[in-house]
Amino acid sequence: MPKKQLQHFEKRLLEERKRVLKELGHHSDTLGPNGEASEGDNSAYSFHMADQGTDAMEREKAFLFASKEGRFLFHIDQALRRLYKAPEMFGKCHQCGEEIAFERLDALPNARYCIACKQREEDSKKG
Repeated sequence: MPKKQLQHFEKRLLEERKRVLKELGHHSDTLGPNGEASEGDNSAYSFHMADQGTDAMEREKAFLFASKEGRFLFHIDQALRRLYKAPEMFGKCHQCGEEIAFERLDALPNARYCIACKQREEDSKKG
């Protein structure tokens, strides 16, 4: 892969990493240090039972979003490690060794598989 393309993907990965870290910061604001909703109320109790259910749902939703973003951050970091450690191998499918299409990498810069191998992987999970 040409050096200019590698620089493009490095920039894309770093931008995605920055976005994810910002999102995770937002979620950590939603979840306080003890996993409680941080809304300025020092009490662990809501004023009404319905509020307790809403608070619990919001905390769970924030946790799920944060864990999804955390996994995505892990994959971005892995892609950056691959790019820095072995730039000549970046953009090659981990299964068949063929080049991953530029369009796929541009849309998903942390992709490890070409579209054909990824499709086979997902098809095998269904069956």
